[in-house]
Amino acid sequence: MEQIFFSAFGRDFSGVETVLIILSLLVVLTIVFFVANMQSSRKHREDAIALSERNAEMERHLADLMRVQSEMTGRMHTMSEIFGSRTSDLARLLTERIDGATHRTNQSVNETRAKTEESLAKLNERLAVIDRAQSTIADLSTEVVTLRDILANKQTRGAFGQGRMEAIIQDGLPNNSFSFQATLSNNSRPDCLVTLPNEAPNLVIDAKFPLEAWQRLQESESPEAIKQGIASFRNDMNVHIKAISEKYLIPGETHDTAFMFVPSEAIFADIHERFEDIVQKALRQRVVIVSPSLLMLSIQVVQALLRDVKMREQAHIIQQEVSNLLADVSRLSDRVNKLQTHFQQANKDVEQILISTGKVTKRGERIEQMEFEDRLPEGENQEKLPLS
Repeated sequence: MEQIFFSAFGRDFSGVETVLIILSLLVVLTIVFFVANMQSSRKHREDAIALSERNAEMERHLADLMRVQSEMTGRMHTMSEIFGSRTSDLARLLTERIDGATHRTNQSVNETRAKTEESLAKLNERLAVIDRAQSTIADLSTEVVTLRDILANKQTRGAFGQGRMEAIIQDGLPNNSFSFQATLSNNSRPDCLVTLPNEAPNLVIDAKFPLEAWQRLQESESPEAIKQGIASFRNDMNVHIKAISEKYLIPGETHDTAFMFVPSEAIFADIHERFEDIVQKALRQRVVIVSPSLLMLSIQVVQALLRDVKMREQAHIIQQEVSNLLADVSRLSDRVNKLQTHFQQANKDVEQILISTGKVTKRGERIEQMEFEDRLPEGENQEKLPLS
């Protein structure tokens, strides 16, 4: 009984079978190794053939590159020649352009320099004007400081408003139609009384505007200060309007409306914009708030009324003069008619004289045409011929 060497796959193998299996495996491995070597040698031959083909292809590419390089060398030489000629042409063109640009630049620089000199001259003139304006501004600033000092003082501020009002009145009305600081029957003294035509009561103008309250309002910054300033200004305005209404509106002596003069258009506009209730209250109390322009317009209306009244007063004189003129024209017409009659008679006399002279001329011509057989000796009287 053979000895079992190993068992596998559910079968027992003896030593002879194991040797045969090993020999079979060795034969298979040898065949596989041989086949692999054959495939490797064939691959090496194929790689050698491919390498030779690649070398031939590279040689062809190298030959093509050499040919292209030679062609590129020729082209580069040609391009260098062309580039050299083009460079010389470009250099010449650039030189010409640079020369032209230099000439234009020099010309432009000269023109710019001339314009700059002219501008500097004008600038010097303007600087001189600015210097004069600056000196004027300095003078104005001094005057503004003076005006501020004037407005800072209550009395001088009142005199300032009074002065503006008086200037407007004096420029617009004749001297006998207004009076300043006149005394009324209640011993009140308004700033101005304007005499109205047709025996109407005088118009009162007051120039004591409460300017300090308005200035305090303008200088206020906080809401509380602004509120207090508005209340203070409204109170001062109401008190002043009431004083004008009570002191200056006298029935039969003054007009039923008085003017309260505000010496600034800005203040006047601010009052109408922010304090409409004050304006309406003043109108109810028959006090009209006027600015310099409105006062000037009112004075022009009064001036026109005065001129109309004066023309009406002189109307009867004009009518008498017209009547006298018509009488003079009538007498002149009579005298012209008489003179025309004299001229007609003189024309008739002249016509008669011309007829007589015509007859005399004809008779003289007939006498000259007569022939006498016997002429009288000289010195003897000739016979007179009848004229008829």
